[in-house]
Amino acid sequence: MAKKIPMRQCVGCGQMKNKKEMVRVIKQAEGNILLDKTGKQNGRGAYICNDKECFKKARKNKGFERSLKSQIPEDVLDLLEKEFDLD
Repeated sequence: MAKKIPMRQCVGCGQMKNKKEMVRVIKQAEGNILLDKTGKQNGRGAYICNDKECFKKARKNKGFERSLKSQIPEDVLDLLEKEFDLD
């Protein structure tokens, strides 16, 4: 039997993709929001394609806020976007 591939939906474009191809953004219990490069950190996660356009879409349509169930300040989003660019 073939092993099941975990799929996740991008909060930007809405496409279902393999979890390994995506970048995870998490909200920790303390309320910190950060990029989870390992995909293993504790916290509520939102997945996004590894694509600048998807990040912009998710930011515009409040995809992160919906997935992480909280308001995200603009400066935190700016920081995430900078980190996202480094990859």
